[in-house]
Formats: sequence, C-alpha cells, structure tokens
Amino acid sequence: MTLHADARTTLGSWPAPDAEQEELRLAYLDHLSAYPDGVWRACAPAHLTASALVVDPERERVLLTLHRKLRMWLQMGGHCEPADASLAAVAAREAAEESGIEGLRLLPGGPVRLDRHSTPCAWHLDVQYAAVAPRGAGERVSEESLALRWYAYDEVGEVADASVTRLLERTLAVL
Repeated sequence: MTLHADARTTLGSWPAPDAEQEELRLAYLDHLSAYPDGVWRACAPAHLTASALVVDPERERVLLTLHRKLRMWLQMGGHCEPADASLAAVAAREAAEESGIEGLRLLPGGPVRLDRHSTPCAWHLDVQYAAVAPRGAGERVSEESLALRWYAYDEVGEVADASVTRLLERTLAVL
C-alpha cells in the first residue's frame, strides 16, 4: 500500500470527535482525491504532514520542541518521506528524530486530531497522534530544534499556541 493509499484509509475510517474535526477530515480526503502527490512536500498549495505529542510515562507532562525555524514551542512532527509506509510511521519517525527518544509508543486508535495551518512552505494538513515515552528515556535536541522541554499539562497554554493546547486536550481525552 502506498502512503497516499494509507492516508486515504486512515482518514476514511477515522471517527472525528466533533463537527469541526469532521469538516477537516473531509477536506483532507478531498485534497487527497484532487492531488495524487498530496502527501509530499512538493505538493502546493498544501500537503499532509504528521506529528505526535510526546507524553511522559507517568502521564503528567508533555515534551515540546522549540522549533528552530518557527521559534515556537510545538509537538514533534513534519513532512512525509518516501520510505514512510503510513501516516502513523511518519508521526513516529518524526517524534523519535526530533526528541531523540527511542521506543516511543503511539497511542492505539489512530490519529488524535487534525490541524490545518499555514507554514512558510505551504499549508500543512497535519494528522496528529500522541505517543508515550518509555520509562527512563532521555531526550536529545535535534538540528531542527533550539531546545526541548517537558511541560506539565497546565503549563502548555502559557508557552504554546492554541493548536498545541487543543492537541493536549484531545490527547488527555484519549488517555
């Protein structure tokens, strides 16, 4: 199965938690129908990306990255690559690369939520997952980040934008 086909299957079967998420789910599927290259960075004006909010094993904090280019505290995530077999694989790879944590485990049940946002390269149609870090894991800053930091749930709204706060809220509902 191609990544494009996986994206259609994943989004086609994902139970959106509310009307706004359902509207985005349908827009993502329309994008994939219109663009055979809709998962790749070269697709303009938009392309799918995948990300994961990393939760500590005690489920009390999340790990955010200070994105080097955007200068914002965000979850780990990014573009699809040719070797990626699924959107879940994209999210897991990006989370591991950007956090330096091996053995992250995506929460079962597929994506947690969807978020569409403008970036310098194009609109990102982000498929967002949540992952739990293994006990004793140590994070390591990647070249895409200026810093990594664990934040208690109630601190996230003070440092991150509303999209990260919504992702945290939805992750907590799934946990």
